[in-house]
Amino acid sequence: MKKLTAIILSFAMAVSMVACSSASKNEVVDVEVSNTKTADIVIVGAGAAGLAAAVEAVDNGAESVIILEKTATTGGSLNFTSGSMSGAETVVQKIDGVEDTKESFVQDILKNGANLGDEELIRTFVDEDVDAIQWLWDHGLSDNKFSTDRETGTMSVFAPEHALYSVKRTFKPSPDNKEKYKSAAHEILDAEVAKLSQVTIDFQTTAVQLLNNEDGQVLSVIAVDQNGDKVRYDAQKGVIMATGGYSGNQTLMGKFTENGANYLPGGSSAADGYGIYMMQNIGAYVDEEKMGYIPTFPMGLDTGNGPGKIASTYMWKTGGICVNQEGNRFVDETEDSVEVREVALEEQTNAIQYDIFTDNIINTAVEKNASVFWNFFYAPGKPFNNFVVEASSLEELAEKLGMPAENLVSTVEKYNECVETQTTDEFGRQFTEDSLNHEYNVAINKVEGDKYYAVPLKALCVMTLGGVKTNKDCQVLDANGTAIPGLYAAGEVVGGIWGRFVSSGTGVMGPIAFGRIAARTAMNTELAKDYTIQPAQTVITEDMFAKKEANTESRFDMSKALKDGEYNATVDGQEGPMEVKTTIKDGKISNVEIVSNHETESVAKAALEGVPSKIVSGNTCDVDTVSGATLTSNRIMDAVAICLEEASK
Repeated sequence: MKKLTAIILSFAMAVSMVACSSASKNEVVDVEVSNTKTADIVIVGAGAAGLAAAVEAVDNGAESVIILEKTATTGGSLNFTSGSMSGAETVVQKIDGVEDTKESFVQDILKNGANLGDEELIRTFVDEDVDAIQWLWDHGLSDNKFSTDRETGTMSVFAPEHALYSVKRTFKPSPDNKEKYKSAAHEILDAEVAKLSQVTIDFQTTAVQLLNNEDGQVLSVIAVDQNGDKVRYDAQKGVIMATGGYSGNQTLMGKFTENGANYLPGGSSAADGYGIYMMQNIGAYVDEEKMGYIPTFPMGLDTGNGPGKIASTYMWKTGGICVNQEGNRFVDETEDSVEVREVALEEQTNAIQYDIFTDNIINTAVEKNASVFWNFFYAPGKPFNNFVVEASSLEELAEKLGMPAENLVSTVEKYNECVETQTTDEFGRQFTEDSLNHEYNVAINKVEGDKYYAVPLKALCVMTLGGVKTNKDCQVLDANGTAIPGLYAAGEVVGGIWGRFVSSGTGVMGPIAFGRIAARTAMNTELAKDYTIQPAQTVITEDMFAKKEANTESRFDMSKALKDGEYNATVDGQEGPMEVKTTIKDGKISNVEIVSNHETESVAKAALEGVPSKIVSGNTCDVDTVSGATLTSNRIMDAVAICLEEASK
């Protein structure tokens, strides 16, 4: 991994020097490579946008498509989301009898994005989205099981984790293979790509540089494969950048938002924003202000073991409150405008809040059918119960949370007084029967009971909204608004589409819709000539991708003598424990077996299959991690180290 990082950074410096040249004639960079591959379309990134683009390219006549994927699996952010979709005038709504219009969808997206979105691109999305959902429906979505509205039973629902639409237009289908997939969209796209002999995916291949030719056409990508070798990919029709956002890069988020470095990443560490940087270096325009458009969820649980989880207790629906690290409330917890609550949390110390509630509040939530998250995540015996802090008094609870007891007690007393007198509090929260009229306010309770509870939650970032600028045809634009010939972009890598906040379902359907458009445009557009590559901006700089120095201390001293035998070790895993068996023969590691695990298969598969063999061949528990599956790789190595320690006794 150090070798790959060094190669990437050296490319970054070289590209920056070339791109800053103000010469009128295009300079063509000659890069020494080990191999060259050619295709009609080269796609960087095998997420929703990249997979959709590959299918659409073939449908539009492409005889060869190569997808470069830096991790060992497809899906990108679809591996970390339930995959909610949304659309207006769709086949799903027609079945449900839900009346909707595209215009209403456009206006809701604009409103939800604080009216900062690109209306032309939003309208383009809304139009394409209808066909994209129909395509998914025709290719298997119609057979998937949907979460339904608890009152009407429709597949079209409202999504309370986002600002609510004016019409039920969110769809929540489950994948058939829940062990392998998080979202139905990923499952369907994977199945369709697998049928296409024209599509090749080069996994564990990291794109590091875009190259232009003398005419200014950007048709080449330099990448580093899993062996550390440089490979050149040449496209005949176009390069589609579908590399995702930068929610996995806290350094970059911290550069563009005041508290971004404190946000809890909720997706892959592979979402580092490097694709945006590559395009910036070839003259693409990046709006610095919009790089700060980073929405969060005010409900991120930091398990300390992988990406954060969307796991609110929702106990404030029945009387609970949220306090910051200082023990003070900071927002109306029942505010139905989600962005108000998310911005308020972002501004708190370390972007952390504590849901405070009692046994009485839990009982009310159960009675009111508002305890779904509690029942699923936090109740005794559930996966996150160990994150519930319990106490017999507020003072004891404050001590356990490391906050001033006097502040927490005062906060609760003031809150309880408002409840008792039915007085609207300083944040606008109301405590009358008339206020019990929306999704976020189900019952009124004081914060009192025999037991007090708290759950720490952070501002969780699962997607970012900044990036390069494109037109409605997904052509990447320079600072003058001119399309860069041959270069296209789709998905999170494009900035400014949605505005400051994101609407339900657009995080999945946006990349799919624009991926289709990008491929269609690339296959049917004649490449412009005599374009002049523009100087690179410096909105994003190479130091934003510098890796923290890894701990070079070995997990185990392999000079120690090892006793032959089989040794088992169990370590904490993604959704449960991982058990690993290590066999020592003739004093060396002869076999490593993953006995059981609870990792996300689509993300962890390459590590589960590849790391054990690396350990055996190298006779060491310290080997390179698999890109995109770093946590799983480290868990396997940690378990083997425990086994080796036992074998050395």
